[in-house]
Amino acid sequence: MITLKNVVLRRSAKVLLDSASVTINPGEKVGLVGRNGAGKSTLFALLNGTLHEDGGDFQVPAQWRLAQVAQDMPETEQSATDFVIEGDVTLLAAQQEVAAAEATDDGERMANAYMALYDAGSGDAQARAQALILGLGFKTTELENPVNSFSGGWRMRLQLARALMCPSDLMLLDEPTNHLDLDALVWLEAWLKRYTGTLLVISHDREFLDAITDVTVHIESAKLNRYGGNYTKFEDMRAEKMEQQQASFSKQQEKIAHLQKFISRFKAQASKARQAQSRVKALDRMEKIAPLLAEAEFTFEFKEPANLPNPMLSMSDATFGYPPADDAPAGTGPTVIVQKVNKSVLAGQRIGILGANGQGKSTLVKTVARALAPIQGEILEGKGLNIGYFAQQELDVLSPADTPLEHMIRLVKDTTAAGKLAGQGTREQDLRSFLGTFNFSGDMVKQAVGSMSGGEKARLVLCMIVWQRPNLLLLDEPTNHLDLATREALAMALNEFEGTVMLVSHDRALLRSVCDEFWMVSRGGVEPFDGDLDDYQRYLLDESKRLREEAKNAVSNAAAPAPAVVVAAPVAAPAPKAANPAEQRRADSARRQQQANQAKPLQKELDKVDQAMAKLQSEKGQIEAQMSQPLPPAEIASAGKRLKIVGDELAVLEEKWLSLSEQIEAARTAEV
Repeated sequence: MITLKNVVLRRSAKVLLDSASVTINPGEKVGLVGRNGAGKSTLFALLNGTLHEDGGDFQVPAQWRLAQVAQDMPETEQSATDFVIEGDVTLLAAQQEVAAAEATDDGERMANAYMALYDAGSGDAQARAQALILGLGFKTTELENPVNSFSGGWRMRLQLARALMCPSDLMLLDEPTNHLDLDALVWLEAWLKRYTGTLLVISHDREFLDAITDVTVHIESAKLNRYGGNYTKFEDMRAEKMEQQQASFSKQQEKIAHLQKFISRFKAQASKARQAQSRVKALDRMEKIAPLLAEAEFTFEFKEPANLPNPMLSMSDATFGYPPADDAPAGTGPTVIVQKVNKSVLAGQRIGILGANGQGKSTLVKTVARALAPIQGEILEGKGLNIGYFAQQELDVLSPADTPLEHMIRLVKDTTAAGKLAGQGTREQDLRSFLGTFNFSGDMVKQAVGSMSGGEKARLVLCMIVWQRPNLLLLDEPTNHLDLATREALAMALNEFEGTVMLVSHDRALLRSVCDEFWMVSRGGVEPFDGDLDDYQRYLLDESKRLREEAKNAVSNAAAPAPAVVVAAPVAAPAPKAANPAEQRRADSARRQQQANQAKPLQKELDKVDQAMAKLQSEKGQIEAQMSQPLPPAEIASAGKRLKIVGDELAVLEEKWLSLSEQIEAARTAEV
């Protein structure tokens, strides 16, 4: 078990833990909560050995294996699959020992090395790694892409997959949901429920904590307070404890007042001096119960919109996507993500936008927010529509070099130039005061945004939105960097907002609290989702399971075709019609014949690869069965060596099989 007994932990001059004690038992799943700056991440640094206690006793079983998400951004040309496989440190050590054993030509060492490699799960390592990658939202076509080809958020997902790949007895997860969409979050939640080791997690997602934790440790006043139960149970127990503490405090204050009154009255009288002095000592000895001051939670509200057009906007046969890149070849068309959308957004609606990763949720929101133009069709806006847009990446709308005050001054100028009056004070002092209501006070109003934390940037974006008095709020993952108290404040503000809300979020508590209907973005379209979030979670888990099974089959049984992947495609001009049906049939027949001729030699080659793979699969099964029996070291070494060769040959053939399959598919579908 993990034990902290009277531990003192400092960061510079600040004492984060002072005589703090707690015990965490093997297999417990613990949510670590507390206000920002309370010391949650510092406690993780103690647990992983980066920091050492400044006092007291701290113990973690020496034999426990640790897994955690590396915080550095990976820079490597390795494929995503290989990068995640290397997270299995046991397998990596076994592979290195095999290489070292082969170099010495020591039969017994080679035998032991190959057995260790087999026990480490080398046979299914690729399938395990790819299941993790797909579960976290990557496409099957991205499994072999270089790590460097992904954006920062996706690389952090790979770091998370690498941590999950690592065999461990203790796992530390610090805000693991920050870079995840709802589909990936639901998958991670299910994975962690099956995890058998001890888990400590820091998160601001209430439903995530409720789903996976059975113990809550609260850091407060430099102490560690343990509560049995998930986050909601912790809140209930803490509220009850606070009520009891407040009652004790009130009684103590009455006693202190009584003692103080006696001391003040009789300390100058010689006859009562001894009694007064004894009461002074009693007062000094009395355990002081700290008054429960309400935590300074961040609260705000959206102002009443100046008007409410109805409908807010109407989409007619609208197609959304991205224009061709500047360096794209001439004639390249736009990339279509969502098409044929016919929807209206009415005054007062609360719409939650659902959809698996990559289906087009953010594309839909960006287009409605005017950040992207529709590729086809039109969006008709109601008269007086005033949009407040929270981008998924705050820096999409913030300038890193500018200060909060400069952002507000520019917002005033842009609003005035557009002929829109936000109904707020526009003088610099008015803007300073308004920023102060969002906890930007003093020197913070002149601090560069690029040096601020994610939570501070999110607050600034919310501040700018509130000032504009919008009647339509478009919020794309607004809670990524918000703590639990601020998320609660946002939910309350949205519920009191009189305008319309369109919300993309992986925070299910926020979705449940705010939204009364859901739109599903899937398979290139937008449709109403007839169900609640529990139904949607079941749908996501089924999809995730299906993708994992397809990836596993593609690796272990190459005869099964690779899973089909729907990818965005450029808008194509409609094909010209044949002059008459007879000509059309002849043209179709000629095209099919040409496609068959192109695919025939490729199919022959694919059949040969299939036969070779089947033979190697059979040999692999025989070797594995042989190694499961007691054998002399020399035979084990020989079998292990052959197993490695067979595995390498299978990997090469699998790559060839996939390449041939893609070529055949392309030949069969190509236009002639």
